[in-house]
Amino acid sequence: MTPDHDPSPAPFGAFTPNAPQALVIRMAHGSGLKRGAFRPMLTRAVDLLRTGPLDVDYQGAHFRFYHQASATERGALFNPDYNREELEFLRSHIPLGGVAVDLGANVGTFALPLGRHVGPTGLVIAVEPHPVTHARLGFNRNASGLVQVKLVAAAAGEIDGDVLIETDGDNLGASHVVTGPTGSETFRVPALRLQTILERAGATHVDALKIDVEGFEDRVLTCFFRDAPAALWPRAVVIEHLSRDEWQNDCLADMISRGYRQIGRTRSNTLLLLG
Repeated sequence: MTPDHDPSPAPFGAFTPNAPQALVIRMAHGSGLKRGAFRPMLTRAVDLLRTGPLDVDYQGAHFRFYHQASATERGALFNPDYNREELEFLRSHIPLGGVAVDLGANVGTFALPLGRHVGPTGLVIAVEPHPVTHARLGFNRNASGLVQVKLVAAAAGEIDGDVLIETDGDNLGASHVVTGPTGSETFRVPALRLQTILERAGATHVDALKIDVEGFEDRVLTCFFRDAPAALWPRAVVIEHLSRDEWQNDCLADMISRGYRQIGRTRSNTLLLLG
C-alpha cells in the first residue's frame, strides 16, 4: 500500500482492481448490496482478494480509494449513485466557469466532480484539515488533472486561528473538531473563517457551497452570514444535517430567515436555494 504521505506515490492505475475485485465491485453496483450496511462486508471481500487501495473512476474523476477505514471512500467505491442527488443539485446551479466551495472536502468526492463541471476557467475551493485525508485529496486532484480545484489545508471555523481535531480510527471522514475534553488522537490544525477562505482565493462570488464538517456547520455558517457581504452568499447550498444535535445554533433556520428556502432533503443532507 502506498503511504499517505509518500512524496512520490505510485501513479494512478498502479492499484487498478484485479479481475475478481472488479467483479465484486460490479456486482455491488448492480445490486442492493451497495447500501451502507453491506459496504464493510464488501470491503472485507475485496481485501481478501488483494489488500491495499483501489484506483477507480468516480463521477468522471480519478480516485485512489483507501476504503478499509473510510465510509466516504467505501460509499463512492461500491455505489455509483453515492451523493448523486446532491451533486446534480449543485451542478444545476453552477455555470461553466463558475465558483464552488467544498468545506470538509474529504478525498474529493464532491470537489473533483464539481471541478470537472466548472471547467478550466472555473474555480472549486476544497477545504480539508486532516493531513492524511488532505494528502489523499491532493493525489486524487493531481491524478485527475483538475488544476481548477484549489486545496486549502485548514479547518473551516468561526475564527482565524487554530482548532483541535480528533481522528476517528474507524472512519477517517468522521474526524472532527474538538471543543471539550481531548483524547490521544487529537492534534492542532489551522482554522479559517469561510470569508477569509474566499478572500484568499480571490473569489468575488460563490455559485454553490457544500459543507460537511461533522457538527461544526453552525459555527462556520452563522458567523459567515452575519459578517460577509451578501455578494459572497452562495446561491445553492448542501449542508449535512446528521450531526445537527451538536449544533449550538440552528444555522438552517438562520439561513431561511435570510432568504434561503429548503427545496430538498436526503438521508444525510439538506438542499437550500437562495431567493
